[in-house]
Amino acid sequence: MRHALPVFATLTSLVVPHALASQAPAAPAAAGGQVIVARAAELTWAPGPPSLPPGADFVLIEGNPAEAVPLTLRLRFPPNYRVPPHWHSVIEHVTVLSGTLNVGMGEQATYQGGTALSAGSFAAMPQKMVHSAWTGADGVVFQLHSVGPWSITYVNPADDPRRPKPAGQE
Repeated sequence: MRHALPVFATLTSLVVPHALASQAPAAPAAAGGQVIVARAAELTWAPGPPSLPPGADFVLIEGNPAEAVPLTLRLRFPPNYRVPPHWHSVIEHVTVLSGTLNVGMGEQATYQGGTALSAGSFAAMPQKMVHSAWTGADGVVFQLHSVGPWSITYVNPADDPRRPKPAGQE
């Protein structure tokens, strides 16, 4: 299965950034020394992105995930939400704003133990670090900072919500 990852990663890196960018209103660009201000009460949340299991919401605050520019997303995961083992092609900085985000390392998710990131916590994941994430009873809101092009590649391609499910398994 390891040798299938480079092909899958290439396909994912081409599709994910465009799907993210097309699902959210255009984020302001900070080029030319402009200041970006994002007031929590004025954010417009959208469902998705399609690269995450159903139930997540997000706001694209800065940048374009398809381009090699700074990127800021705010994500909201509901209670008892799970993201199967995956990795990103670029570094991922996460700051938890409310609730708790649990993170486990490795290709097999147990959705137990791991590292609990409560409100105010920060984590930086190196590129291609395999991890899973989940929430407890309260869900979580967190901010993700990176540099595009941003992508997510699932260790098990069957876990990727963008893949069509065989008939009867939806």
